[in-house]
Amino acid sequence: MTTPSGGSTPDDYWRRPDTGDESVAHRPSAPSTNTPASGYAGPPPSVPPPTGWRPPVHLRPAPPRRLPPQDMAELDVAEQRSQRVTYGFGVAAGVVLVVVVCLLCSRIIF
Repeated sequence: MTTPSGGSTPDDYWRRPDTGDESVAHRPSAPSTNTPASGYAGPPPSVPPPTGWRPPVHLRPAPPRRLPPQDMAELDVAEQRSQRVTYGFGVAAGVVLVVVVCLLCSRIIF
């Protein structure tokens, strides 16, 4: 970062370049006429919709269907089977990690 030289202030870098018309550059901008002087005037007033504005409903949806019954014994068997598969993969990954750690330790020791 460079430091400003001469009599300029650090904010001069961020100012707009001169257009050549000094009278326009130093004149304050006129306040806009559409903003209130006290700040935010709030949202515009709303008009309630007329009565009966919703479209008429002619079709009624069908009632929901009944789900088929669940075989809880079969669900328990499937869950136990998937649990055994998950534990099997976990044990296999653990054995592989122990073998890798043993190999790395044997290379460091010997």
